[in-house]
Amino acid sequence: MSLSTPLLDRVKIPADLRNFSIPQLKQLSKEIRLDLINTVSQTGGHLGAGLGVVELTVALHYLFDAPEDKIIWDVGHQVYPHKILTGRRERMNTIRQGDGLSGFTKRDESEYDPFGAAHASTSISSALGFAVARDLEDKDHNVIAVIGDGALSGGLAFEGFNNAGALGNRLIVILNDNEMSIAPPVGAVSNYLSKIFSAYQYIKVREIGSKVKGALPSPFKVAAELAEVAEKYAHKAVGDGGIFRDLGFEYFGPIDGHDLDQLVSALRYLKEREDEGPVLLHTLTYKGKGFAPAEKSDDKYHGVGKFDVATGRLHKSSPGAPSYTKVFSDSLIREAERDEKIVAITAAMPSGTGVDKFSEKFPERTFDVGLAEQHAVTFAAGLAAEGLRPFAVIYSTFLQRAFDPIIHDVAIQNLPVRFAIDRAGYVGADGQTHCGAFDLAYLGCIPNFVIMAPADEAELVHMVKTAAVWDEGPIAFRYPRGSGTGVDLPEAGQILDIGQGRLIREGSRVALLSCGTRLADCLAAADQLAESKLDITVADARFVKPIDIDLLLRLAREHDILVTVEEGSVGGFSTQVFHALANHGMLDKGLKIRSLVMPDRFLDQDTPQRQVEMAKLDSEQIKSTVRELIG
Repeated sequence: MSLSTPLLDRVKIPADLRNFSIPQLKQLSKEIRLDLINTVSQTGGHLGAGLGVVELTVALHYLFDAPEDKIIWDVGHQVYPHKILTGRRERMNTIRQGDGLSGFTKRDESEYDPFGAAHASTSISSALGFAVARDLEDKDHNVIAVIGDGALSGGLAFEGFNNAGALGNRLIVILNDNEMSIAPPVGAVSNYLSKIFSAYQYIKVREIGSKVKGALPSPFKVAAELAEVAEKYAHKAVGDGGIFRDLGFEYFGPIDGHDLDQLVSALRYLKEREDEGPVLLHTLTYKGKGFAPAEKSDDKYHGVGKFDVATGRLHKSSPGAPSYTKVFSDSLIREAERDEKIVAITAAMPSGTGVDKFSEKFPERTFDVGLAEQHAVTFAAGLAAEGLRPFAVIYSTFLQRAFDPIIHDVAIQNLPVRFAIDRAGYVGADGQTHCGAFDLAYLGCIPNFVIMAPADEAELVHMVKTAAVWDEGPIAFRYPRGSGTGVDLPEAGQILDIGQGRLIREGSRVALLSCGTRLADCLAAADQLAESKLDITVADARFVKPIDIDLLLRLAREHDILVTVEEGSVGGFSTQVFHALANHGMLDKGLKIRSLVMPDRFLDQDTPQRQVEMAKLDSEQIKSTVRELIG
């Protein structure tokens, strides 16, 4: 598609924006939006959030001197316009691909990314760190944090607000309020922002902007006039921006986040104001702004695959095996139809986890707690303590944020919370920050836990059933992103014997012990080794904890070589294996043992299969390891 972007073509670094007039900045915003839509239509990625902050991004880079001034974005879904304006436009066609740009801010990618972010609610705390460091070093640059309304449901955001208000360092926080993060925001904070919106109607904001523009000779206002404009923006919300003001922030807004006149006026005032201390500018934006299919979408085209620009129609992939997420969701619904005590909890990821389908069937038994994983876990603990059967359905990488509640509120009290851990292992385009690497390690060291890992989607059905009826303590099962292996699904799940694995095929001399979905690679490696007259035993652990001691000792006694394979970090399943073998005196019996785990480094975005290959967890590496041990 041929694009006409004459102004954007002149922008190589953010400082180039200062050569433009306000009308030209408005035209530039249209060109950025056009360029962004065209790029993401070809690559896929996060579209809606970026479309919603085009004008805000332009205004920030027009007024502030990045990278000297620090602009810190929350989450990162909204940073595509920022990347376009900071020297990365020519590489946007590589975004979220191998050896390409990250979909999030990343410190080693650009000097314009002062802080990496892909998990929510971090911007205020990190920005406060930058502001305090600046003041301790007697520097004078600006620090700006941009946080979305959905991220305000995360407790870390309010920990940042609390500390920043108490310390009083000069800091600008911009609230990008679009009433939509990944899913519609939930909770009292969202209701509070809605009250502000209702009390100070959006149309009135626009009218004030028009009056200001009509009364002043130019968009470039002197400080005294800027103070007058800011006063018109300020103190209009419920309780004068009550909650933010009470936390020690001067509150301004709300203003139209798509009106460059208002944005430039307000931001210029905040930049030049003589008062010290933290301030919050409340901007109202619209996720998916400027692209009709995104504006009409339920999730405002949050994350999309490739699509047709003219129609917005997504390019459909060939139908295949159902995703693990769908299999989990269908299985949970089936169990909930049998057991009215089953409830589901999500932390602002209903569609990503399949909880949205559960909610359609059981709305009164579904709880979206917002971007608040710690609360989700402790909330689930309270439900379990009162006799319900809660499933906390959380991505592996996000469950990390709730490590203390998992120990203190669930495990120590031995409460039967069920943890359905989606996105375990490599996740492809979302790269380092969303990789589910550590769940087996950080859960495996906690007493009272039962931990399962299905080898395929049929096994996942059985594990949902097993978790649903298990009432003796916390139980977790982890499963990957993407499609299953295509095996036949059972009509109903079976209750597994806790701590019992299964022998898939029997051989001699060499045993492969798989944990989770790397079983397919183990079987493929065994098939290839059979061509060299090597008869390989393959076993599926099923349980990481408690480990199947009988199966493990049998493999150790009857084979010369034992290789464990898992798509997880060091400290996970293989650690349980080594510990058990050591305690049973098997490590000094001449057994050769190797563990294949994720490498001790973070892998960048790529396809999941390519990531598995780079991690040397595929069938070729398994085969190579066996050959090396045989000699």
